[in-house]
Amino acid sequence: MNLDDLQHLLHTNAATVTEEYTRLFHGRGNTYGEYRFLTVDSVDKVLFAVLFDADEQEEAIISMLRNFFYAEGKWEALVVQQRYLPSSPSTVVAGKLPEQCFAIENTLKYHINFLNAQNIGFFPDMKLGREFVHKNSRGKNVLNLFSYTCSFSVAAIAGGATAVANVDMNKNVLSMGRENHRLNAFDTKKAEFMPYNILKSWSRIRKSGPYDLIIIDPPSFQKGSFAATSDYEKIIRRLNEFAAEECIVLSALNAPELGTEFIKTLFRENAPEFQYVERLENLESFPEIEEERSLKNLIFKKEAYKVG
Repeated sequence: MNLDDLQHLLHTNAATVTEEYTRLFHGRGNTYGEYRFLTVDSVDKVLFAVLFDADEQEEAIISMLRNFFYAEGKWEALVVQQRYLPSSPSTVVAGKLPEQCFAIENTLKYHINFLNAQNIGFFPDMKLGREFVHKNSRGKNVLNLFSYTCSFSVAAIAGGATAVANVDMNKNVLSMGRENHRLNAFDTKKAEFMPYNILKSWSRIRKSGPYDLIIIDPPSFQKGSFAATSDYEKIIRRLNEFAAEECIVLSALNAPELGTEFIKTLFRENAPEFQYVERLENLESFPEIEEERSLKNLIFKKEAYKVG
């Protein structure tokens, strides 16, 4: 694939763009050879490209994206993030960035910040996970661990959850999570926002339980706070302490080096009360040459809970 082929593929995929968050190009799954360092998204009124590694073609790629941006005329701004640099700087390289930007998914909205953080506030690859939570939340008390900006909580309340406890040690992302609830006109009294280190706050988390649906979506590694290889099992070991008699767990992991068997083994050894049900599919717009390296969303259930 050369740059002309890449632009043609972007043009073809752009024909399907709506207001919803759409991945136009996913090189991260190693399905496009030399462009494995590049992703391109349509996010509301913004064309958003991320460069994960330095590459000699970078200047040519940005020039092609600029030409593509003007030729399509679908967006108000082109933003390019250089993820490989310290602080992951983002630059508006064409157009003008709107004052407010949103990720839109299944009619729900989420605040987006393109310029001040490595992650913009929303992970589009988790769409089918959010749909699962929406489908299985009615009348449920939900625990959302590593909640980030609380997109799972928004999906749960939209699906009829009675209450959601969001836990994340970063107060800033929890504040954005609260705003995401307000953005969708949801009663924030149904959502609790706990700025705690999960591994040190079990007693506080238990107080709002027991929980009928538990979401575990940690970073694969966060220096000084969490490492999936050593800390994920600490959560699994505690599950039965705050799970309802009938409980379902969405156990997520986005670590290419750790496969589904890693999570299954943790449950077998640390929470045998929970039985494996299924692995959720991933979006076709996020192709991965090796499925075991892609996002893992595994469903477990305790006792006779019926998965919707």
